[in-house]
Amino acid sequence: MIKSVGQNLSAAIEASRLAQSGKTRALAEKGTDTVSSSSASASPAARMAAEGAPVDIDRVAAIKAAIASGNYPVDPAAIADKMLALDLPVNG
Repeated sequence: MIKSVGQNLSAAIEASRLAQSGKTRALAEKGTDTVSSSSASASPAARMAAEGAPVDIDRVAAIKAAIASGNYPVDPAAIADKMLALDLPVNG
């Protein structure tokens, strides 16, 4: 069975939370403070990467609701254009 976008996103968010809680628990068992030790030595880019991509939960919920109600606009031509733009350039 194919999962919907919302199911995949929810699963990814939950996996990230579980991974983070496992790291926090492991560091706590060692007696290490996760906030002070990681943010004191990490660059802003490294901290952002460790925190994961920002997710606008309200926007995700609005899109899921629009898809469920059949009111989400889909423009196949725009999707095709974006897919072609992502393709590797042809030499020659």
